[in-house]
Amino acid sequence: MNNNPHIGSTLDDFLREEGIFEDATNYAIKRVLAWQVEKAMRDQGITKVEMARRMGTSRAHLNRLLDPNNDKVQLDTVQRAAAAIGRKVRMELV
Repeated sequence: MNNNPHIGSTLDDFLREEGIFEDATNYAIKRVLAWQVEKAMRDQGITKVEMARRMGTSRAHLNRLLDPNNDKVQLDTVQRAAAAIGRKVRMELV
């Protein structure tokens, strides 16, 4: 007999029990966002200098967006980055 209380539970359940669900979710979203922007830049041959120019911002600001550990990014920055790579931001409440 297995006495592990986590058998049959989900990762979300575990993170909630640990009190870190929101932080983990925010971190994951930011990492994916940074990865998607960086991948699109690479696929399109866009340098950081060019990307910052397209966004109308500094390279330091772009670096903060691309830093997967920096979860303090404003929505308008994300929208400008998306437009600079020919994409749109899609959000929804679920």
